[in-house]
Amino acid sequence: MSENQLAGSLILLLLLTACSSDMPNSQPVMNTVSRSKAIRHVVVIFDENVSFDHYFGTYPVAANKPGEPSFFAAEGTPVPEGLQGKLISANPNKENVKNGAGALNPFRLDRSQAATADQNHAYAPEQTAFDGGAMDLFPYAVGRGDSVTLAANTHVSSVARTKGLTMGYYDGNTVTALWNYAQYYALNDHSFGTTFGPSTVGAINLASGQTNGAAPTQYDSRVTVPDGNGGLTLISDADPIGDVCSSGRGALASMNGRNIGDLLTAANVSWGWFQGGFDLTVTNPNGTTGCSRSSTSKVTHFGSRDYDPEEEPFQFYATTQNLQHARPTPVAAIGSNGDGANHQYDIHDFTDALAAGSMAAVSFLKAPVILDGHPGVSDPLDEQTFIVDMVNAIEQSQFWQSTAIIIAYDDSDGWYDHVMDIVNGSATSADRLEGAGLCGSASATAENALPGVAAGTAHAQGRCGHGPRLPLLVISPWAKQNYVDSTVTDQSSIVHFIEDVFLSGERIGGGSYDSIAGPLDNMFDFSAGVPQNGGMVLLDDTTGKVVSLQ
Repeated sequence: MSENQLAGSLILLLLLTACSSDMPNSQPVMNTVSRSKAIRHVVVIFDENVSFDHYFGTYPVAANKPGEPSFFAAEGTPVPEGLQGKLISANPNKENVKNGAGALNPFRLDRSQAATADQNHAYAPEQTAFDGGAMDLFPYAVGRGDSVTLAANTHVSSVARTKGLTMGYYDGNTVTALWNYAQYYALNDHSFGTTFGPSTVGAINLASGQTNGAAPTQYDSRVTVPDGNGGLTLISDADPIGDVCSSGRGALASMNGRNIGDLLTAANVSWGWFQGGFDLTVTNPNGTTGCSRSSTSKVTHFGSRDYDPEEEPFQFYATTQNLQHARPTPVAAIGSNGDGANHQYDIHDFTDALAAGSMAAVSFLKAPVILDGHPGVSDPLDEQTFIVDMVNAIEQSQFWQSTAIIIAYDDSDGWYDHVMDIVNGSATSADRLEGAGLCGSASATAENALPGVAAGTAHAQGRCGHGPRLPLLVISPWAKQNYVDSTVTDQSSIVHFIEDVFLSGERIGGGSYDSIAGPLDNMFDFSAGVPQNGGMVLLDDTTGKVVSLQ
């Protein structure tokens, strides 16, 4: 969707909706029943390619350099596990000579350096960067420097043109909105990618918690590994087979097994995946339409197609796909079974429905590519615009008092983070954590290791995780305020939460991580039976600063 269309939908939303400040009391005491009464809507904003240290490494202390939006934390703000002490002054990546010219301590990227090169975030290189837990080979394994042109445009320091760029981080003067959301709501500092790997892998983990059961049609050796049971596990990016917008030039794949959409559909719970560019009938202001709809970032000055098929997880499953991008009818039916779109929509369908006084019980929001935060084509400032516009719209709607917004990420992009947590091992030709062919070797043969999709299979190889640490925030009237949660969670914890709220704890099965995922419960407070954090915190979508507390 174009920026003009997004703005138009939001303006219409503000005219037609009003804030509701009351909801019926829920029963006190944390349990599935009270949680389900409190939370009637879950919205997942799923952005791209950020490690925890890259965005929150120095939280809650910002440099507050002149000319940038300032950030000052409230007194008593908890400090997450970030870049303290020697991690800043004598980082192991600085000390490891194997990193060459990229051997650097973490360094601050300012707001003028929001546009950066994309780092390497493939399954094997990410493991190599972890170096068996030493976490000291990031420049060597995944670092990529800015191009000469990009460096000149953003006035970066010379180190940003080396592989040491992976050690760069932002603070609250650039990712200001996210730091403000952490101030007023809840942040988790031990949330991880379910497994190692890039965007498609992360998206599939969000949908099903299970990357086993892949069925590629071309370039399978590039994107899968044998699972040890005669099947395949997806470890890399691919486009969904049959999507009219799949390029056909790269890897194509489909997935077997169930996903959270299947469970919601069977229970007649309204839901949808809403992704920028999915509606092929729209023509952007630049004249592009169909699968070629495109936009150009005002920050990076790079253009990109709005819709990227590899980031749409439900298109990989026969039960939840909408390969021709059929349109829903009518707007009031968006999210419901049988609306013609099979729960797959454009982002403007979400704002259109919201403006019409309707919101699905479960909504996954994916920005147009230039707004999703992916380095190389997007950036933190464009990402901030999308997040703030969505959160402001939801907070000002009639659904706010019963909504939980979860901000999560698909992968780390290869940006440095210093925390490791391996719960499921793998021993394939692609694994590298503890040397060639090994990742989490102790758990790779454990009796309780996760199986594959196929019935009766034992441990499914190619699913080493958890992967890198990622940001995770909960924005809700029911969220704890200015709270840092250290419960170990992963992308499938979001699935786990949705299952607990809407499906009485039913699990996907077939080896999904949802069965072992840490809960999000500690980021909420249901004890009083009424929201304890029910005011609206409205932010400016350019500066990220608070403009209204209501």
